[in-house]
Amino acid sequence: MRPVGRGSAALAGIAAVAAGLGSAELVAGLVPQAPSLILAVGDFVVDNVPGPVEQWAIATLGTADKPVLIGGILVLSALFGALLGMLARRSAVLASGGIALFALLGVVAALADDRNPVFRTVLVGLVGAGVGIGVLYLLMVGLPRRAPADEPASTVDDEPGTAPALSPVDRRRFLAVTGGATVLGVLAGIGGYLLSGRERIAGLRAAVRLPAPVRQAGPVPAGADLEIPGLTPLFIPNEEFYRIDTALRVPVVDPADWQLEIRGMVDNPYTLTYAELMELPQIEADITIACVSNEVGGELVGNARWQGVPLRPLLERAGLQEGATQLIGRSVDGFTAGFPTLTALDVEEAMVAVAMNGEPLPAEHGFPARLIVPGLYGYVSATKWLSAIELTDWDVDGYWIPRGWAKEGPIKTQSRIDVPGPRATVAAGRTPIAGVAWAPTRGIERVEVRIDDGPWQEAELAAPYDVDVWRQWMLPWEATPGRHVIAARATDGAGEVQTDQRTPVAPDGASGYPIIEVVVE
Repeated sequence: MRPVGRGSAALAGIAAVAAGLGSAELVAGLVPQAPSLILAVGDFVVDNVPGPVEQWAIATLGTADKPVLIGGILVLSALFGALLGMLARRSAVLASGGIALFALLGVVAALADDRNPVFRTVLVGLVGAGVGIGVLYLLMVGLPRRAPADEPASTVDDEPGTAPALSPVDRRRFLAVTGGATVLGVLAGIGGYLLSGRERIAGLRAAVRLPAPVRQAGPVPAGADLEIPGLTPLFIPNEEFYRIDTALRVPVVDPADWQLEIRGMVDNPYTLTYAELMELPQIEADITIACVSNEVGGELVGNARWQGVPLRPLLERAGLQEGATQLIGRSVDGFTAGFPTLTALDVEEAMVAVAMNGEPLPAEHGFPARLIVPGLYGYVSATKWLSAIELTDWDVDGYWIPRGWAKEGPIKTQSRIDVPGPRATVAAGRTPIAGVAWAPTRGIERVEVRIDDGPWQEAELAAPYDVDVWRQWMLPWEATPGRHVIAARATDGAGEVQTDQRTPVAPDGASGYPIIEVVVE
């Protein structure tokens, strides 16, 4: 009698792994502080992958880096399950050991983060391994089987440790149970994800009542938004704002439990609750922030109206000690970012932000509190899900510095062409060339455009607004038929002209002119 075919065995292994992973995710969602083993492995990869690989992933995948990583883990898990299923044709015991080892790897990855409770982490691993092994045995050994009608049962001579053969009726039953186990595993995983708190965050945010800021952002002057079709708006809606961080799952932080520690090289360390933070005087400011991984002409930059507590009074209350030259922001998930203390003291709009575009911070952007510092790339300043502000000397490094990024991260003077889009086809005649330019804390004084090998032409700028906010620009163009190359460059308020020297994003941000090619018909 034939043993279970390789294809069927592979499906059984995939179903076993799916059921095991799904049940583990469900337990992680049900048990407070229990970690997701899938995300634990992802976090371990993110924390230990070589810097150049991480830089490539961010530059290539952008905001899709996290879904691709999780998808890759799931695909590899399925492939491993298929191999275990085929191994089970020879020995269900060895295959079960493989599932146990698979769960153990997840537990070890989770325990690499000392914030994960040992017992709850092990519990998640045991449940996942137990369910996976149980499903594998059910499919490969335990299902009722019978020999084909033309073969007497007495002739069946299966070797010990191998799975019996399947009759056509058994195969249908086998596929039904395999499919059911896989679907249940997927549903359990989805349930665990939902139970992990994403839906809960919406309720927590809805309960927040924002105080009126003591200093409001000024009204947007007429002409600050050129309102050209296709041109990036002055303010980016929260749901469209770029997101780059190291968190594979958005942390769930209840404001009732949240605390902000001000500690380190200070005379008077103290702790604020969320309620106490919200009682402090707040300011409102329109600020453009950017990711250091933004390529020239890229979209990892955005402008929003932020509200929060200025950093300066928080630091003055703590009393800075001599040598406290760096402010380290620490996230609830362990991420750290550091920048000069003088920046926090000198830049009035540097803040612990609690609101974005008139509403409590979205979960993906740091709820309940984060740091916003004009003029600095996010990798050194924009700590989300803030839990502590620590004053240190300059020798302490934030998360990204040992991974090959520069210690200091001032945002470079940059411009971008939004209209027409790259490789666009436009009609001959008068058409706008338009985009945005930014140099937070310095402002934009001039934008110039060059068409093909022609001279630089000064573009029309939107009405001046705030030096921390990007500025729209537009050049009317009499487009002639043919293929054309368009470049742009900006000059900031300090007189610095955007360089034409092309550099990669690492270690301190990309540089060069944005250049597009269009066809005019």
